[in-house]
Amino acid sequence: MILTLLGGGGFRVPLVHSALLRDQRPGRVTELRLFDHDAGRLAVVAKVLEEQAAQAVEAGVPDAPRVRLFTDLAEALPGTDFIFSAIRVGGMVGRAADERIALEHGVIGQETVGAGGISYALRTIPVVVDIARAVRKYAPEAWFINFTNPAGVITEVLNSLLGGRVVGICDSPAGLARRALWAAGFPGLDVYGAGVGIDYIGLNHLGWLRGLTVDGADVLPELLADADAVESFEEGRLFGAPWIQALGAVPNEYLHYYYFRRENLLAEQEAAASRGSYLARQQAAFYAAGTAEGEPAESALQLWERCRMDREQTYMAENREAAGTFERDAADLQGGGYEGVALAIMRALGGSGSGGTAGAVGTEDTADAEEARLILNMPNAGTLPGLDADAVIEAPSLVGPDGVRLLPADPLPGYAAGLVTTVKAVERATIEAALGGSRNAAYRALAMHPLVDSVRVAHALLDGYMENFKELAYLR
Repeated sequence: MILTLLGGGGFRVPLVHSALLRDQRPGRVTELRLFDHDAGRLAVVAKVLEEQAAQAVEAGVPDAPRVRLFTDLAEALPGTDFIFSAIRVGGMVGRAADERIALEHGVIGQETVGAGGISYALRTIPVVVDIARAVRKYAPEAWFINFTNPAGVITEVLNSLLGGRVVGICDSPAGLARRALWAAGFPGLDVYGAGVGIDYIGLNHLGWLRGLTVDGADVLPELLADADAVESFEEGRLFGAPWIQALGAVPNEYLHYYYFRRENLLAEQEAAASRGSYLARQQAAFYAAGTAEGEPAESALQLWERCRMDREQTYMAENREAAGTFERDAADLQGGGYEGVALAIMRALGGSGSGGTAGAVGTEDTADAEEARLILNMPNAGTLPGLDADAVIEAPSLVGPDGVRLLPADPLPGYAAGLVTTVKAVERATIEAALGGSRNAAYRALAMHPLVDSVRVAHALLDGYMENFKELAYLR
């Protein structure tokens, strides 16, 4: 099986490679193609992967996937079975600008939430349209697994262009379910394993965990009744037991920006550097060290692992500051999770699926099964009243040789319905702007977003983003 990874010079690529190395069952990926416009970044990541493979061989892995590097998409796609997209248009420097411009206008500057996410999507959608055109030409039978943010928006665009052979993934919902499951007294239990059911619903980075069953019994109500247990895991400490108990559900971590907007804005304004600026400097140093001449002080893999650990330790640092400051648990520092979900999708679609997410954080390999139950980004198709069939939502899905479909779900509760409907309208206006080149639609998207508190501010934000990003010159 051949997997082509778009954004192959990205920092998180070694996570995908490590999951492939752990998978030694029939039908596994035997060739990994890395595509990136930046040959230098590709070369640095290739060094890390080479060292990973060498370690795996020493540990008894009989054969690692062949790794091939491409800077021409037309050469990377033919013959591929699966395409995994993790591109970042504008790079980390672009993310830093998204955040900086938002903060300059007094609104939250997160990369996928609010103004920053809209700017990011407006830059990314035109590139995704070109990618979809190439996929139709060179790999029309391939499945497209999207991790490019904003994942819900990009997945919706791709579905409209590629005829349904698209699925979007995110690691946040499974991470939330795992932490809640462990806090409920089931440490180490695979959230996607046999006997576990997850009632999670919403949009990407805007969802709620409403139920969590183990062998048919919902363990979430008992967990929520115990304030100490609630505040023993990351989301509980972020939101606080009183708010989670009032909702009767556990929000996705990104809802912290909505529920604690004032506190998060203050924390971001007082931070020494935005998250994007911090990562831009860190990754620039990583790639520079990877191409430096002379004997390195540490191997490429050691350098990558050190940077990855730092990245995980500082993840959502401003939110934790806004919540009163706490350190992340050791289990959460292992990072990843999405690479295991991607592997489970490929195996299930290929007919050699695993009931779990083989190799994902907090999971163990499970017996082969024909189908996998995963939380994915998929077209609504009547699942939630109030949203049309094509609106991409994030919810439990069934993946098998015949494709991917959402599982039945209860309607959105009152605390979620209004926010989901509003943010979906923002997403639709963003897509309209990107596909039609409409500045007015982009203006509406910014003005409608709950984290942008003034139409005048929305206008200033659009001016700021268009002035900073030449990629937005198409908006008229």
